[in-house]
Amino acid sequence: MKRIVLGVSGGIAAYKACEVVRGLTESGHDVRVVPTEAALNFVGAATFEALSGHPVHTGVFTAVSEVQHVRIGQEADLVLVVPATADLLAKAAHGLADDLLTGTLLTARCPVAFFPAMHTEMWEHPATRDNVATLRARGAVVAEPASGRLTGVDSGKGRLADPREIVDLARLLLARADALPQDLAGRRVVVSAGGTRERLDPVRHLGNRSSGKQGYALARVAAQRGADVTLVSAHTDALPEPAGARIVSVSSAAELGDAVDEAAREADVVVMAAAVADFRPTGSANHKIKKSDDSPDPVIELARNRDILADLVRQRRPGQIIVGFAAETGDEHGSVLDHARSKLKRKGCDLLVVNAVGDGKAFDTEDNTGWLLAADGAEEQIPLGAKSQLAATVWDAAARLLGDATA
Repeated sequence: MKRIVLGVSGGIAAYKACEVVRGLTESGHDVRVVPTEAALNFVGAATFEALSGHPVHTGVFTAVSEVQHVRIGQEADLVLVVPATADLLAKAAHGLADDLLTGTLLTARCPVAFFPAMHTEMWEHPATRDNVATLRARGAVVAEPASGRLTGVDSGKGRLADPREIVDLARLLLARADALPQDLAGRRVVVSAGGTRERLDPVRHLGNRSSGKQGYALARVAAQRGADVTLVSAHTDALPEPAGARIVSVSSAAELGDAVDEAAREADVVVMAAAVADFRPTGSANHKIKKSDDSPDPVIELARNRDILADLVRQRRPGQIIVGFAAETGDEHGSVLDHARSKLKRKGCDLLVVNAVGDGKAFDTEDNTGWLLAADGAEEQIPLGAKSQLAATVWDAAARLLGDATA
């Protein structure tokens, strides 16, 4: 069990911090909520106390004998600020400590992550940008906010990231404090995710079990490492959109291929994490195919879809990194790794992530494991962990290859 301090500053998005508390406690962590006085105008102390199981204080003159403004930060394994307003970011950047939360930020020696929420104009103001740069230079994580509906009628960048995404990134930072450097800043990356569907009739399709969770984790981590991310997404409606990523929704393998081709033209890295159908019906009915006692069994003829990954490798521009995914099972002809090594050589990509699949493995799970194979023969086993941890391992390798290409 890890000790997490959840700071809450005074913005309308403070109510979403309740979902973060619940998500972290349900993951087995001990969460201490430290709000500002302004935050309590949006969510009462009783709510945070009930969710966390700890008393809630805002000032340094409560329980003075315990020296809370020092002890809370010293004992924490992770400090999150959800939401982080422009005012809170400014105080943290300049080392102000006029309440329990800002005092805690000065004493914490564990990973510290800020999840901003504010109007677009405030997020884009030079003062805020300078404060964000200062905090990142000191080693803090300042996450990219999402885009969408803000308060009132306004929309734009500055929306708080989805609470599920915040919980996932918190798990990642607890596992790896160095998982979110800004080493992809200025890079353009494309990630495909989900499972394609090939139409049989208006109500039926050929599909697969992919949930898209691994692809979304890759996009989420890349965006928080500074990348300009395009996420080509096939049938992943239940997943929260990664903050900082542009979403291109597709359905079939052909649509996914066209979208990836378009986005890849200017990309530094392309990651093909989607489960793309190898075959499609040669035709589809305009009406629902009926079943009756006197009707013959339907015969479905299949045609081969193009190999998007192989095409990307053939069409790549100089210095572009291509990452493939392989869901494999062993058989009489070889092990999972044997098939994966063969696929890496056949496809010609720079990196190949290999998952052993089966009941309860890889598809539609929260955790993942596998191997990362490189074209130069290097192989790394990825231990079982959250899919964001596997994503961080992939981006570590891609960032190294990008560095080698520009050296």
